Amino acid sequence: MNDVSSGSMATFKEVEISSLGNLLDQATPQQCDPVSGRRRVNAIYRGVADTRWSLLTSLDRLGGPEPPHTKAHLEEHILRNFMRYARPFLQQPNTNHWELLVTAQHHGAPTRLLDWTFSPLIAAHFATLRGQPDCDRVIWRLDWLALHEHFRLKPLAFLVSDLDEALQSHGYASAWDLFNSEREGKPFVCMLEPPALDARILAQSAAFTLASVKTMGLDQILEQNALTQCLTRFIIRAEKVDFIRDQLDLCGIDERKIFPDIDGVAAEIARYYSASGGDSNPR
Repeated sequence: MNDVSSGSMATFKEVEISSLGNLLDQATPQQCDPVSGRRRVNAIYRGVADTRWSLLTSLDRLGGPEPPHTKAHLEEHILRNFMRYARPFLQQPNTNHWELLVTAQHHGAPTRLLDWTFSPLIAAHFATLRGQPDCDRVIWRLDWLALHEHFRLKPLAFLVSDLDEALQSHGYASAWDLFNSEREGKPFVCMLEPPALDARILAQSAAFTLASVKTMGLDQILEQNALTQCLTRFIIRAEKVDFIRDQLDLCGIDERKIFPDIDGVAAEIARYYSASGGDSNPR
């Protein structure tokens, strides 16, 4: 879930976090939802190992982070090659283009999707997992419902089946029309809840954001659309990283839970017995 770029974050609300309890207090609404009667929030979270990093996708960073977006024009080539070479390994070879995009992102191919999670604790795991010992960490919180309202999208957590209609409402005929588009019109962003392609997506409570442009990071898009109120940055100071990392381990929020396979078991053991949360081998 990590980015590798720097930028100004002065316009976003920041809250300093000193413990998991503090994080949960900040993430829990003060009032109950009037419909359900429960404390529900329309937010997704992203944990990042350096407060200076912007919200750039893997496609944004493909040609290097400074400047970003230099290889964004290769998106169609990347997806076509993924379709070609990944086909023998897909559980459902006739998967539609949106599921292929999610699959490509999930397995590390560069895409315009940005990883999020519905869980602030899972975001805290990724924020404290790696990074330099002297770096402050950040958990981004995005109010996706306010985002949808601003861009006149349905007030729902989108499924892949919703994306074609959303694109058509903004002038794109299909997924490939979006991928091939050179126009620089007013951008829009939506939130996508991916299909349960494997156990990792379920375990990570995964979500994605999809932006219509590939020449700006998500934070820049929100700034330009006067949507800075949709983002909050929960800051974990460097001296608190190991403490919060240890709290996460006590709660069982670790690699074995988030990567429920033998790789997760090995990664959890390697990190748990290292000197600190930031010292494990990032592979």
